[in-house]
Amino acid sequence: MRSSQKKTGATTTCPVNLRVRPDIRSLIDRAAKANGKTRSDFMIEASRRAAEDALLDQTLVRVDQETYNHFLDVLDKPPGGAGFHRLMQAHKPWEL
Repeated sequence: MRSSQKKTGATTTCPVNLRVRPDIRSLIDRAAKANGKTRSDFMIEASRRAAEDALLDQTLVRVDQETYNHFLDVLDKPPGGAGFHRLMQAHKPWEL
């Protein structure tokens, strides 16, 4: 284990250094306190969530040509059917 790593329970952690403006640090501190977390815990959770979202946006799904063609056909068809028409007729609370 390198000297910059720290053993915590069953996991090993390593430092990540960031330089931020004082106003951003203050904002992070306020948000962390409001959530009952330390600055580090808050930043780690927020960063992990953002990283997962970024990777999920990049997910590649491989399918055979027949499945891909079916997918494109479904996208090209206008929506319809009894369920769709019921949905379009349903009360929308944002409409007066």
